[in-house]
Amino acid sequence: MTLNASILAGKFIVLDGPDGAGKSTQLAALADFLRQTGVDVVVTRDPGGTAIGDRIRQILLDRAHEKMSVACELMLYMASRAQLVSEVIAPALRAGCCVLCDRYISSTVAYQGAGGADVAAILSAAKVAVGATWPDLTVILDIDPAAGLARLTGARDRMEAKDLAFHRRVRELFLKQAGEHPQRFAVLDASAGAEQVQRRLREIIAGHPWGK
Repeated sequence: MTLNASILAGKFIVLDGPDGAGKSTQLAALADFLRQTGVDVVVTRDPGGTAIGDRIRQILLDRAHEKMSVACELMLYMASRAQLVSEVIAPALRAGCCVLCDRYISSTVAYQGAGGADVAAILSAAKVAVGATWPDLTVILDIDPAAGLARLTGARDRMEAKDLAFHRRVRELFLKQAGEHPQRFAVLDASAGAEQVQRRLREIIAGHPWGK
């Protein structure tokens, strides 16, 4: 399927999913591909993506902060996200760029939801943090949590280090979001090789009914 580059101007695409699904790798490859087709692309990550957001990210993922409450997590993620939207995402969209983001609100619903936060409360906080800046498409890179965690190298951060039961709840909440909002979400099996996943990701983007 051929990708019409002009359709992606001013569009906001998020890659999300369980740990170890390969989001960062796939996002970088997708950005390179889109640039080669003539799309103006801005790549960012959540949490982080700004000087303020990166400081918040360090706090959130530091294993020294094991006692952090789910409510505190929720507010910190939203604070980082609010700055990211204000400083990076919204200006890029207004300029007609296609924004690619590694994680977004869907992650907070999944991870803090798995930790016991009320999903309706998460979404209410998100509306305050990001206003009308919601993704046009969120692609969930889906993988069995045990397989995903086995892919991780190096020391695990505070969220990655949680037990397998937690990560299974996270996956369930990702898939639930996709099932409830099929017009804004797509699910991609991320257990295959990187090239095959990238090919399928491009097909999803090319076939998405942008604004139709």
